[in-house]
Amino acid sequence: MKENVTIYDIAKLLKITAATVSRALNNNPNISQKTKKLVLETAKELNYQKNNFALALKSGQSKNIGLIVPYINRNFFSTIIRGVEEELYPQGYQTIICQTNEDEKKEKLIFESLINNNVDGILISVSRDTENLEHFTKAKERNIPVVFFDRKKELIGTSSVTINDFQGGYNATQHLIDEGYKSIVHVSGDLKLEIYKQRNKGYLTALKENNLEKFSKNISETTSNIEAGKAVAKKILKRKIRPDAIFCSGDYIALGIIQELKKQGIKIPDEIGIIGFGNEPFTELLELSISSIDQSPYEMGKVTAKVLLEQISNPNARIEKKVVLDSKLIARMSTINRNNPI
Repeated sequence: MKENVTIYDIAKLLKITAATVSRALNNNPNISQKTKKLVLETAKELNYQKNNFALALKSGQSKNIGLIVPYINRNFFSTIIRGVEEELYPQGYQTIICQTNEDEKKEKLIFESLINNNVDGILISVSRDTENLEHFTKAKERNIPVVFFDRKKELIGTSSVTINDFQGGYNATQHLIDEGYKSIVHVSGDLKLEIYKQRNKGYLTALKENNLEKFSKNISETTSNIEAGKAVAKKILKRKIRPDAIFCSGDYIALGIIQELKKQGIKIPDEIGIIGFGNEPFTELLELSISSIDQSPYEMGKVTAKVLLEQISNPNARIEKKVVLDSKLIARMSTINRNNPI
């Protein structure tokens, strides 16, 4: 059987024009059902494959979307990916998923590779270390729309979809105060990232409104993983004045802190209350369920895809949307019922 069968091969075999074959394959209403059926059956027999590159050249669209995340194996980002794909796939788009592992150089290479492969748009949550915005500018020069989600950079002509991180930080801290905690430490992620800056601002605002500003210097900065949580817990326990609650900017930090506190015999939530951020699945599955702030990642993914599709559909319009989704407090055993410690 001949390799790389073309519409001309099908046309020659059926003794019809290549244009008729093309219209039949694309379900043109001007082609009879009988002809469509005959063309499709012949195409299947010959193992005909559409030349997507040629189609892209003709239409000006590749029907491919680049999706860049720091980590694929985090539930937050994998759920965003699901939301994005469920929105894009029915519209005929394929998603090229890439991860940076928080590496700015890798992010730049991935981004430029997607541009060179003529994707129709790029969705990105920037890496922790990203400072240089040159690769984003290249996309603008090529008229490839870019939409930031979760972690963003302020760039004229680009859109973003985030949650209200300030409100999330505020609500987490206010919840601890409402539960009777006073000396509240904030363990933050890298404060170079806007999401962590905003969560920290929410924390400080809640302290100020409740006349607890004297604790506003109780901020520790770390990376968002379990081992970092354990390490910071050890440092916190060595302080002369031990806090009675910890607001963590991520659930993995919170999990590490809890593991270390339990190892050292600290009762949670009676002696120290813990609240995280992200509402990862494990937070409700543990014997000691962890209070957290839900970020609505599925909704974020769907909204991000919709914003991109709008920009693709209006290539000549300047669309610059800043969508901010609400966060939600999920109170669990690590902060409530202090008289019944685990």
